Amino acid sequence: MQKKVVILGGGPNRIGQGIEFDYCCCHAAYALKEEGIGSIMVNCNPETVSTDYDTSDRLYFEPLTFEDIMNIIELEKPVGVIVQFGGQTPLNLAVPLRKAGVNLLGTSADSIDIAEDRKRFKHMLDKLGLRQPVSGTAFTFEEAKAVATKIGYPVLVRPSYVLGGRAMEIVYDQNVLERFIKEAAAVSGEHPILVDKFLEDAIEVDVDLIGDGEDFIIGGIMEHIEQAGVHSGDAAMSIPTYTLSAEVLKNIRQATVHMAKELHVVGLMNVQYAVKDNLVYVLEVNPRASRTVPFVSKAIGVPLAKLATKVMLGRKLKELKFTEEIIPRHVSIKESVFPFNRFPGVDIILGPEMKSTGEVMGIDVDFGQAYIKSQLAAGQKLPKKGNVFISVHDRDKRDVILVAKKLKDMGFKIYASSGTAAALAKSSISAKVLPKISEGKTNILDLMKEGKIQLVINTPSGRIPRLDEVKIRSQVILYGIPYTTTIFGAFATVSGIEVLLKKKLKVKPLQEYYKTKKR
Repeated sequence: MQKKVVILGGGPNRIGQGIEFDYCCCHAAYALKEEGIGSIMVNCNPETVSTDYDTSDRLYFEPLTFEDIMNIIELEKPVGVIVQFGGQTPLNLAVPLRKAGVNLLGTSADSIDIAEDRKRFKHMLDKLGLRQPVSGTAFTFEEAKAVATKIGYPVLVRPSYVLGGRAMEIVYDQNVLERFIKEAAAVSGEHPILVDKFLEDAIEVDVDLIGDGEDFIIGGIMEHIEQAGVHSGDAAMSIPTYTLSAEVLKNIRQATVHMAKELHVVGLMNVQYAVKDNLVYVLEVNPRASRTVPFVSKAIGVPLAKLATKVMLGRKLKELKFTEEIIPRHVSIKESVFPFNRFPGVDIILGPEMKSTGEVMGIDVDFGQAYIKSQLAAGQKLPKKGNVFISVHDRDKRDVILVAKKLKDMGFKIYASSGTAAALAKSSISAKVLPKISEGKTNILDLMKEGKIQLVINTPSGRIPRLDEVKIRSQVILYGIPYTTTIFGAFATVSGIEVLLKKKLKVKPLQEYYKTKKR
């Protein structure tokens, strides 16, 4: 009788539950087939490839609940169950399945619990001498207020055991804290609410790793283009990194491998870091496939999910000939795709709660060309000439000067809000001041409607945005105007426009890039 393995999928597809996990589930089924083992897929989303009739040997279109999965296991009697590839939904079932005597393939349920349980995770980091933002846990507003007062605002408030940053918020004062604690408590249930010190203006970094219990190899280190505070599922990312120092990268590599060894990772692991003032902080560890696995796999030319499945079955990385990190010569940019055009009036500002519904990838020999390809794929048609509207938060006014100067040098005319125009004038950059929307004269909304604005750079003024800002950001979607809401995104956008003006984009197959993938 053929051995069988159950793969738990990601469940219903919704905003915050990336379809990237389905890629991993499909690759798991393909790997099982290559190893001569029967694959049983459990998923309940008709929009996925994992539920296609020819992906696995057997498909159960059932809810991902403990009772339903146990019924399938009792009937099919598999040699093991894979929980790593469906995101947070199946991962939350790891401990109850283990307690029921189910053989979980790969990283143990106990290791998964160490990464998920706040106190156990902190104990592990302390043991390894790794740094994390100051944090605390709470069940009530009073407890959360005490933690926030102790560690200092701003704080990141989030529920435990959720995917997609659901009910996660950056909070700058006590009044806002009370509102969001209620939301987080409703989502968190019996688990505590996590309150972390938020590192403003930090660089966020994602790392994917594969381990076989003995060897631990980094698949890819991704630097976020937006600063910390944007959910990793929404952030644009670059492989290889483009601003991090060799020392910081060395620390990230060492920390990732140390944690993988401590957790005895068998399969995939994702770590999220924040880098501030050249210090590396561990934000979270997920001993599972992350939504970046398809991107990393295509950037480096190695099917990580397929290898991870074989590792879970007992194969070794040396045997599979993946023994060192691949640092590509080319640049790959992951960009997210958002559903804002389906939700008129919704503010497009990105934050810790995930809003994207998919992702695209741009690949080329340098950052600018790869970035412009990613923007084109995501539907952002960056202009080569025309008018730009700039209105940024006070903290971004110094940085936006360089952005505005480059745009001016490329022949763009700049319109700006009064505050931003005054900051630009100090550096001898002229900008036409537009009145506030409420003042009724020819304002930014009028110019957008008339097709006279080709690009909008607007960073939010605070957690509770001004009414003018929300109207402007809603209009860019209505009229299909390219936009950016972060200062880091503005720098990348300008780099992309420079490329458009100087070079003609070329296309070649992925395989051509892989021929020169090692430095």
